[in-house]
Amino acid sequence: MSATYKIIIPMAGLGSRMRPQTWNRPKPLLYLAGKTVLDHALDQFTTLPDLEKAEYVFIVSPNQGEMIQEHMQAVHPDKVVHFVVQEHMQGQSHAISLAREFLKGTVLVAFSDTLIETDLSFLSTEQADGVAWVKPMEDPRRFGVIETSLEGRATRLIEKPQDIKNNLVLVGFYYFQEGALLLNAIEEQIIRGTSLKGEYFLADAINILLEQGKHFNVKQTEVWLDAGIPESLLETNRYLLDHGRCNCEPVDSQDGVTIISPVSIPKGVVLKSAVIGPHVTLGEGCILENVVIRNSIIEAGTHIKDMVVEGSLIGRNVILEGKPERLNIGDDSWVTR
Repeated sequence: MSATYKIIIPMAGLGSRMRPQTWNRPKPLLYLAGKTVLDHALDQFTTLPDLEKAEYVFIVSPNQGEMIQEHMQAVHPDKVVHFVVQEHMQGQSHAISLAREFLKGTVLVAFSDTLIETDLSFLSTEQADGVAWVKPMEDPRRFGVIETSLEGRATRLIEKPQDIKNNLVLVGFYYFQEGALLLNAIEEQIIRGTSLKGEYFLADAINILLEQGKHFNVKQTEVWLDAGIPESLLETNRYLLDHGRCNCEPVDSQDGVTIISPVSIPKGVVLKSAVIGPHVTLGEGCILENVVIRNSIIEAGTHIKDMVVEGSLIGRNVILEGKPERLNIGDDSWVTR
């Protein structure tokens, strides 16, 4: 592994599947299990050898960079981060090609709205030209899959297959021993015009590397979490809370308050006549009175009174009062009786 290596995290996009939560902030800054999606994404690299030498490259859309940069300076001031802007959404390979000045030496690519659990310590002795992480899925047709040889090496990647005979789904996490070779393959992909519905997928660039005789190993992960749509965000929140992957501190019992673990509740939250949990994440400064909250994410500064809330996403500085609801409400909204 090179002395300094790059972790490429493409995160450009409108976040349309997560609206209204993403109208006024990028999807990587959505909140779950006590931290942002981006914080959890960065946690994936804790076992990477010599992590302190890493440089991060965030590929953002034009309206994202400032908020993400402010977050990194406040929460991760020790990390070296470069920002690259993708003004036109032309797919994964196009996004990565924009970071060409950083595609030198060892490179990892991880997409920001999917989270995996894996031990990266083996990369210190990895001899293959690349590694692709996969997870077996019953129906792989919405994803990309990988075909392998009898020895377990990659032979071909297929984006959105038409059948289910191959169930090794690409989870969006890759290792490349030499980033310059990846860049050359992407440039060849664009010259060939190998795209799907106007987007250049990374799978096709890796196929070019395989054509050139490069060797890719396949690594399975049993845990692949999605933070790309509301239902998946809540499911991921449940998993992270169940496995202690949060800023969870013991919550002091209060009169009239019942806490059903696991939950993530920061200090300073005001609870009165409340049942909270299981699988609830609260942001700082929330005030909850005469409520039952289950399986929900409620962000900072929100006030809720006289409600049962379940299976809901509620943004920052929201005011809610009234009958039970299942909600997906963005920042600075209000609903009262």
